[in-house]
Amino acid sequence: MRAGSIASLPLLALLVSCGRARPAVTVAAEPGESRLANIRQLTFGGQNAEAYFSRDGRRLTYQATTTESGCDQQYVMDADGGNVRRISTGRGRTTCGYFYQNDERVLWSSTHAADSACPTPPDMSQGYVWPLDDYDIWTSTPDGRDLRRLTDTPGYDAEATLSPDGRTIVFTSVRDGDLDIYTMNTDGSNVRRLTSETGYDGGPFFSHDGRLIVYRAYHPEGDARNEYRALLARRLVRPSRMELWVMNADGSDKRRITSLGGANFAPFFTPDDRRIIFSSNHTNPRGRNFDLYLINLDGSGLEQLTTYGEFDGFPVFSPDGRKLVFASNRNGRVPGETNIFMADWRP
Repeated sequence: MRAGSIASLPLLALLVSCGRARPAVTVAAEPGESRLANIRQLTFGGQNAEAYFSRDGRRLTYQATTTESGCDQQYVMDADGGNVRRISTGRGRTTCGYFYQNDERVLWSSTHAADSACPTPPDMSQGYVWPLDDYDIWTSTPDGRDLRRLTDTPGYDAEATLSPDGRTIVFTSVRDGDLDIYTMNTDGSNVRRLTSETGYDGGPFFSHDGRLIVYRAYHPEGDARNEYRALLARRLVRPSRMELWVMNADGSDKRRITSLGGANFAPFFTPDDRRIIFSSNHTNPRGRNFDLYLINLDGSGLEQLTTYGEFDGFPVFSPDGRKLVFASNRNGRVPGETNIFMADWRP
């Protein structure tokens, strides 16, 4: 979840077994998806999400469920969908994998130290919520060996990604009583808090030049603050209203990019750092249809990229900027199935 992370949305409950890897297949683009060419489906069956490239562009790390684990575990596969292997422990729930240290290591968040069982799903009787499970950030080699712990604080530490110079991890934590964004060195030292507004700040990514961080946020006002704090006390957050923000890498000069309504999440910089690609249901905030969009850093130039009638999310560009990987319900064998897709990008 990033989207985590608490970034899983209703269609990404990740409770269904993931299918066995098989050769990638080409899937036709939907009408209006002119920026996407040669779309290939990399996973088949169940729930697979949050795929992120290695620095050399040859591998992807992602999260999926299996019949053995019962909830999300971290995997690495080749960029063509082959050579799939689990790298997490198989215990607890994991989220938010990311390559670092010149692709020699992968970090992700896991609940296995708090409880080896899958966390109990939240009560949805009061509406859709995300659980803030007791995640800490861990790291291993890309084959799952040499497991190390980077954070050790009560509550939620997740949604971690890396600065382009490879020195700084940015992540979301509840360690100071709210959901805020922090940075730390890759060994877990020198933790710094970047946001302090009441509400949820999360899903952070650096720009390619390292100057900016884009993130999603919900800053409630009035009575909505009381509801937010009451849910937070129960280790829950309601993700139905989120907008996109940008700040400098040191946390200064925070500015809001979108005012679209609905849930806007999974932001990522375009290769030239001039725009943001993201997922949104703003055309029908009560609906389950999320599409990918582009927007300029000043909030102008909104452009819809996907038109599929269900979920498209978690868009990420390859290091060379020529490919786009994303998660989608398209071409599923059963309703709600979510798989990982790769497309050639037409800038």
